[in-house]
Parts: sequence; C-alpha cells; structure tokens
Amino acid sequence: MKNQSIIKTPGRFKLQYRGVDCLNCGHPLDLSDKYCPNCSQANSTKKLTLLDFFEEFFSNYFSYDSKLWQTLAALLLKPGKITREYISGKRLSYTNPFRFLLSLSIVYFLIISFNSEFESLNKYGSGNRMPTFDITKQLNTYEFENEDEKKAALAAIDSIKLEKIIGNIKSAKDSSILSNPKKYFKEIKDNGFFNRYGTKIEFFTTVIKRDTIYSLDESIIKYDISSNLENEITFNLAQSLVEIEKRPGTFFNSLISKLPIATFFFLPFFSFFVWMVYIRKKYTYTDHLIFSFHNQSLLFILLIVSNLINAVFNIGSEGVFFLIFAIYLYKAMRNFYQQGRVKTIIKYIFLTSLFFTLGGIAITILIAASVFTY
Repeated sequence: MKNQSIIKTPGRFKLQYRGVDCLNCGHPLDLSDKYCPNCSQANSTKKLTLLDFFEEFFSNYFSYDSKLWQTLAALLLKPGKITREYISGKRLSYTNPFRFLLSLSIVYFLIISFNSEFESLNKYGSGNRMPTFDITKQLNTYEFENEDEKKAALAAIDSIKLEKIIGNIKSAKDSSILSNPKKYFKEIKDNGFFNRYGTKIEFFTTVIKRDTIYSLDESIIKYDISSNLENEITFNLAQSLVEIEKRPGTFFNSLISKLPIATFFFLPFFSFFVWMVYIRKKYTYTDHLIFSFHNQSLLFILLIVSNLINAVFNIGSEGVFFLIFAIYLYKAMRNFYQQGRVKTIIKYIFLTSLFFTLGGIAITILIAASVFTY
C-alpha cells in the first residue's frame, strides 16, 4: 500500500515530483515527506522554474516575517522576558538575536545616511571656496554704548588683520618645506617621537597638496626618503587628512557606514562587564550577550521610529525615545536577572555609565581607524 498524502499539494510539491532519496544529502524519504527530515530541503525532483524560484523566495520571506513580528511583539511587550525564553530553549518562535540586531542596525544607519546632509559639507572642503566670517559685519550688528567705542573696536580689528597673519605664517611654513624638502626631512629625525611624527605628517601634507605627490614611492625617489614603517604610516595619514579636508561630508558618511560593524565589536566587550557584575547569577557569558543584543535591538527600533517622526513632522523626538529606552532597560534588567529594586538600580547606574564610557572609547577608535584608512 502506497503512503500517499491526503492534502493536495501544488507546484513542485505534487506527489508526482516526490523522490525516495533526498537530492541534497541522500537521506531515504517517503512519498509523504514534503521536506527531508535530515537536512530540511524540499523533496522535489521537478526542475526549478522562474515561478518556483520566486514562490520559494517569498515563502521564505514570509516565514522569517512571521518570526519577525513575534520577536518585535515580545521585545516591545516583554522587556527581559524574551531573553529568558530564548536562552531556556524557546528559539523557534523568535529570530536569531545576532541576525535581528544586524538587520536593524543596517536599516537604521541606512536611514541616517539617507536623511543626513553630510554630503553638503563637501562644499566647505579645501577644493571649494570656504565661506568667510566677516567680523566687521558682525560688529555692526552689536550695540555699542556710543559711536566712538564702535570706531575704536573696528580700528583695532583692522589693525590686527588676524586672518592675514595666520595665512602668512602658514605660507612661510610651506615655503620653508618646499624650498629644500630633502634637507627639511633629514632634520626631522633629530626630533622626539611625537614631535617627529607630527612634523612628518605636516611635511607629507604640504608636499601632497603643493607638490602633487601621489604616493610614498614618489616621495622616496624625489626627496631621498627611507622606505620604512614610520614613513609609510605618516604618509598614509597625511594623505587621508588631505582627502578629508577636500571632502569632509563624504568622510562622515563613510564613518556612519562603519557604525554597524563597530556595534558588534563593542557589545561583546560590554557584555563581559555585565557578566562580571552578575557573576553570582547562573548565566553564561553568551546569555548576557544575547541580553545585550535584545536591548540594543530595542534601542535601534526606537531610533528608527524617532528618525521617521523627525523626518515627517520636522521635530526632535530623540530625547523622548531615549527616556523610553532608559525605563525599558531598567524593566528588562529586573525581569531577566530577577533581583530587587535597590540592587538593580545600583547595577543599572554602573552599567549605563560604563556603556557610555566604552561607547566613547569605541567611537574614538573608529574615528582614528577611519582617518587612517580613508
């Protein structure tokens, strides 16, 4: 007697296309098996058509989408409880915390990049004319006690000519470098470590901008410079600084695009301190990391909503949503770690302070790395 399915299944899953062996792993199958119990591949010998391809694509999407809505609902309505359920084994109902956070971070930073006006900053780059600050015009708007005081102030400003003095100093410095670059660079080696690095960066910046040098190899040949790690580092940094000066807006957009990656380097470090704070609790480091992923996901959701509200209504709602997150985080810690209010508040204040401290360090490192690699 044949083992036939009672439910009629269309397309690639019709009984006429069912196989007795999995095409992926070779596991024996019955005709009633719609999917392989060993590797989960569809049990179908039918050639894949374009229609089948799109049907499978949207089927997989809506399957993930269903988990997505369950995860969103649990995350918003059950602070901390979603992590307890996930680490206790209830994982099929929710999306993977790492993948969920990665998706949200990419969406958020794409929105930030799309809505940002950083590219407009390129018009202030060194390749374009910089807007000048007319101090005389500003003084004309200032209310002086009398006309004599106003004239005295204008005369003092005119006599100083600060901008011209600064320009002359910079031109003199560039001229001293360009007049005899080989001699100038050889004298740098006698400087201290930090002074030497700073002077070399200044030297390379000047020759890149004023002497059309495009690579370290050109500098080595033209100025008789040694090929070593120190010269390579200072040249690359100088080259990056020149490019940032030309296109500051593009640099900021590039920096924002790296933030999702920085988030995933930062959270594991922060989770280590969470583990140390709750070391008496019977949780593994991975449990604390999942807790951090869930809370960071909620923060990205709030920031996405805030950004959309700001774009539609032209208001600043970030403060309200950060307050919501602060309350949410306290509730999540209470529900997940099951400790009293006093202990939770003390640990909440400590971990929040630590979060911002580590975040500041992470952003500093990211900016420095972006400057070196830009």
